[in-house]
Amino acid sequence: MGLQQSDIIGIIGAGAMGAGIAQVAAIAGHKVLLNDINSAAAKAALISIEKRILRMVEKGRLNQVDAKKSINNLNVANQLEDLKPAKLIIEAAVENLNIKRDIFAKLEDICSKDTILSTNTSSLSINAIASGMQRPQNIVGLHFFNPAPIMKLVEIVSGIETNPIIADLLYDTASAWGKIPVHAKSTPGFIVNRVARAFYGEALNLLNENATDAATIDTLLKTCGGFRMGALELTDLIGHDVNYAVSCSVYDAYYGDARFKPSLIQKALVDAGRLGRKSDQGFYEYGDTAKPANPKVAKAQQAPKSFRAYATLSFNHNMLPLLQSSEIKMEFVEDQSKRGMLLPSGVHLFFTRGMLATKEAALIGAPVVLLDLATDYVKTSHLAIAASDCCSQDQLNQVVGLLQALGKKVCIIDDVAGMVVMRTIAMLANEAADAVNQNVANAKDVDLAMKNGVNYPKGPLEWADQIGVSYLANVLENMEDVYGETRYRVSPLMQRKAIRGANFHD
Repeated sequence: MGLQQSDIIGIIGAGAMGAGIAQVAAIAGHKVLLNDINSAAAKAALISIEKRILRMVEKGRLNQVDAKKSINNLNVANQLEDLKPAKLIIEAAVENLNIKRDIFAKLEDICSKDTILSTNTSSLSINAIASGMQRPQNIVGLHFFNPAPIMKLVEIVSGIETNPIIADLLYDTASAWGKIPVHAKSTPGFIVNRVARAFYGEALNLLNENATDAATIDTLLKTCGGFRMGALELTDLIGHDVNYAVSCSVYDAYYGDARFKPSLIQKALVDAGRLGRKSDQGFYEYGDTAKPANPKVAKAQQAPKSFRAYATLSFNHNMLPLLQSSEIKMEFVEDQSKRGMLLPSGVHLFFTRGMLATKEAALIGAPVVLLDLATDYVKTSHLAIAASDCCSQDQLNQVVGLLQALGKKVCIIDDVAGMVVMRTIAMLANEAADAVNQNVANAKDVDLAMKNGVNYPKGPLEWADQIGVSYLANVLENMEDVYGETRYRVSPLMQRKAIRGANFHD
């Protein structure tokens, strides 16, 4: 059972996050005391919140009676002492450990011993904030996502000393406020900012390897992966100074773990002042004179009259229905020793399994073109392929023609391990598995966090179950072999699931 509506909520910090949280709590029926070091900022925030609430009435999302009650619930606390009657205080001040510790130390002297002291920090350790406090058991992370009135996720972050009863109380409270809460342990990045590093990191690595350009990477992540935004346009939106700083923070916090290594390409953008949308330059150009960036799509090619397809596990990725819908004659062979497709020119078309196309070709002694993952081959508008070094232009063109005949726009990328979508989802799933393995959160909460905190179409572990845990583990093993980096090491939990043939979700 969560807090009662009669319980007063104190909020420190009248910026975008603090004001957003105040709006959520007020609409939920609580009296809210909003404090800011600048009292004028707190008063301005209340005016802004009132306008947003009235717009909700105009849009039919809130009735006038409830809107009036919500507005009346909002009050300014001119000084910290005014927060004394609060049952829960949510600190949303500047992201600075010393400032937060100073605020909490003062609150412990002002508030009762039962007051819950929470912080909206997105990256700082709850253990570090609570260290040396009088009542560390009352201190907990309550991490909302921006904009708080819209984003559903709330990470309930427990430090070593946090009372589990308090964490459960806030979980129920967040749920009563219409949010989707998840429990997390206080580790660098918690759930979302930790797991999401792989989304940005792999796109940046692909650019670093010159696999293709930014627009093509982002297009493939959206059309084949189902992400709402590509990783590179998202970093432009967030701001490269902010995104790079978080990457460095997580990397340092994990003592230089290669999985979180920041990108020199992103550092170069920051050094050059190309921070993304806020500077009108990032991976893309913005402003009135900016030209749209389009993906690199192959020119129209002639399709083969027929091809051979082998009955292998690769067709679990729903490619078979697409092939069967084509007018091109398909010879379907029930031979489990072979995989993929064979075209008349002698080129083999395989699904990527994390190897280089050039190595796949060497293993079979014939040219190979690799096909990247699409979470739905039928619905996707684009597909990505990569050719082995021994593949001729005519052979590559025949593969392009086949995929175009299936109604797809084809993006040809360089021969890089794991390609674009497969390596991204494999790395997201691997990091999610490691978070579960290290008891940061359970599998259900990790997937809920990624779907509701950063709007992924599926949770990373749901993807792993759908694609095949053992398949993704093999992709990562092959990528680790190519790069020789521990970045692609397989999580022990994923290895165990793969060995048993088990899923993350029953």
